[in-house]
Amino acid sequence: MRKLDYTTIFFALMGSFLVLFILIPIVNLMFSSDLNSIIANLQDSQVISSIFISVYSALAATLIAVLFGVPLAYILARHDFFGKGFVESIIDIPIVIPHTVSGIALLLVFTSGGILGAPLGKLGLVFTNAIPGIIIAMLFVSSSFVVNSAREGFESVDPRLEKVARTLGSGTMRTFFVISLPLALRSIVVGSILCWARAISEFGAIIILSFYPLAASTLIYTRFVQFGLSDSTPIAIILISICLTLFVIVRIIIKGWRSYDKN
Repeated sequence: MRKLDYTTIFFALMGSFLVLFILIPIVNLMFSSDLNSIIANLQDSQVISSIFISVYSALAATLIAVLFGVPLAYILARHDFFGKGFVESIIDIPIVIPHTVSGIALLLVFTSGGILGAPLGKLGLVFTNAIPGIIIAMLFVSSSFVVNSAREGFESVDPRLEKVARTLGSGTMRTFFVISLPLALRSIVVGSILCWARAISEFGAIIILSFYPLAASTLIYTRFVQFGLSDSTPIAIILISICLTLFVIVRIIIKGWRSYDKN
């Protein structure tokens, strides 16, 4: 075990500030409501419905991000082309713009008279005040995490392995699924987790594009505005408990995955 020096101790103390800054509000939140209120909210059909909508929509947004984002990440990692920097900038735009702006931009496109909302509406696909609207709002603000993480994963794969596979007669597509994808899979999984987490926490874009049906984030806001902290805090505790539980499970799986790789 490495001996701690003064520099390490100093850096640890400095880093502790940020850890405590994040930890204290979360821990305080978890103990800010009594158990009876939490149980009562767990029996509230509106709360259960909103949490289901958030979890389901975030999962759908993540699956869409993976389906379309992983191929894009591979292209960005393996090829140089005119406008590559522009494409990478576009992918990062949702991270830097306010999410209310994202909501307005999406509303203009997916409203019933929008350039995409109008033709899709004729097919029966409605986005405003509907679950598809929640999904695309989540997708817009979170897909960057999948693309960026997957791209880093593919960049870490030695291109010579792919060349050897193709030399031995493996086609480009087969090489991708047999060599590139498995070796970059951990980064893709990490990006997917971050995407899901960002999606389930989204509020700004959802409240503008699809306020109803109520997702967990919009329900918490509604309860806070109408009834104050006493009614919104238990729902916040339930939501954060679900997210933390899922994160712990995923961390355990990834840790076991790493141990298996080392062995």
